[in-house]
Amino acid sequence: MQIWLDDRLVVAGSASISPLAHGLHYGTGVFEGVRAYDTPQGPALFRLQDHLDRLERGAAALAMEVDLVALHRGCLDVLAASGLKEAYLRPLVFYETGGLGLDVAGLNVRQLVAALPWRNHLGEAGEVHGVRLRTSSFRRNPSAALPPLKLCGGYVNSVLAKLEATRAGFEEALFVDATSQVVECTGENVFLVQQGRLTAVQHGDALPGITRDTIMALTGADSRPVGLEELKAADEVFLTGTSAEVSAVSALDERSWTGGPVTREVQDLYARVVRGRAETERGWLTPLIQKRAGKVTVKA
Repeated sequence: MQIWLDDRLVVAGSASISPLAHGLHYGTGVFEGVRAYDTPQGPALFRLQDHLDRLERGAAALAMEVDLVALHRGCLDVLAASGLKEAYLRPLVFYETGGLGLDVAGLNVRQLVAALPWRNHLGEAGEVHGVRLRTSSFRRNPSAALPPLKLCGGYVNSVLAKLEATRAGFEEALFVDATSQVVECTGENVFLVQQGRLTAVQHGDALPGITRDTIMALTGADSRPVGLEELKAADEVFLTGTSAEVSAVSALDERSWTGGPVTREVQDLYARVVRGRAETERGWLTPLIQKRAGKVTVKA
């Protein structure tokens, strides 16, 4: 497998990254997850620029300079090199060497992108059966302490909550705050359906999800704070995220749901949009066009 590292393609196993990388020791990096889908025009990246713009905001929080033009090119190059029609791309920017103190001035920055075959990270629960959620005993990182961006170190919070949930027999964890307001899951935003109306859960500690934004734009869903009891009383609940796409929720603690016609409609619409079969005028897809072997360009 090849990855894109600092503006060139290299074999993943031969990539040289220091074991003393600052990002390895302190989580001082920022990442994104970008999906590529098979469309009538060939493989295409969904909302690539929006993902890179969010990555840039995370890098700025760490006083890290990032070359978005190079990363954009890297995403296209590594997708083309992978030969995959559908893939998950992981752009990552992190501090490497220059010291192990907490002052990041003078540290050097590395940039990489990998392309992997992918399915919903929630497995069959996300794709078929519906996800069973457990309200977590952990709190989400408060935005006053850590900005809600894709900062590498911040996701230890998600790992701990997910581990607690899976050990208890659930597929995913739901974060709520000290007043029982819903925040998000470990890697997904939350929607509820009540009497046919869609609502995106809004909370200042939650990641501003790009899939969440997509579903709101497609459906006209409103966005507002939602309490845990209101969520449990909903007719349907579903999760959104780049990896999870649109995943139905089948249970939350003791509450369970069967079926979900609105969720299925949203899933179908999203699947058509990301594969270039609906809403193509929005400009959300960045397709690869191979004019000749070895050359890849971006369609204007």
